[in-house]
Amino acid sequence: MTRVVAGTAGGRTLRVPPRGTRPTSDRVREALFSRLEHLGAVDGARVLDLYAGSGALGIEAASRGATAVTLVDSARAATDVCRRNVADLGLSGIDVVTQRAERYVRSAPPAPWDLVLVDPPYDLTDDDLAAVLSPLAAALAGHAVVVVERSSRSPEPAWPAGLERTDRRAYGETVVWFASPVGLDQQR
Repeated sequence: MTRVVAGTAGGRTLRVPPRGTRPTSDRVREALFSRLEHLGAVDGARVLDLYAGSGALGIEAASRGATAVTLVDSARAATDVCRRNVADLGLSGIDVVTQRAERYVRSAPPAPWDLVLVDPPYDLTDDDLAAVLSPLAAALAGHAVVVVERSSRSPEPAWPAGLERTDRRAYGETVVWFASPVGLDQQR
């Protein structure tokens, strides 16, 4: 069972697509958002959640004070579940888009993203991940944080020009990579 960990919707249950997704565990989401809140990356943020699945990451951000969240997934079943979760929780400021992540990131956002959550299937190739990360640098606010969740057996993402790794956290089989636009103080 997947639940919102904290915030205005904390403790509420989320629906999960019947197949084709790997929801981030509550434990990893709790640790991830603890780190993001420490960085001041959530409250008031414009958030992009790529490979949204159930929408758990983006919904967690909205529950914790993000002002605008976009959930993107290529599977209609996943975005249908995202829409139901958003409606069930009564959260505002969340848009749901059915589109491939690689295509979505090539379009210019209405305003720069403050936080980007990238949680692709573990079998996504390194080249496909790089194709998603590459256009992001131009769409980020100067203080933005990009989070990539991968299997512990996957190599570090190939960060494109304009992004640099700022942290790495491991939680069992899951590794979470953090990056920010080049030139930011990595200790924030």
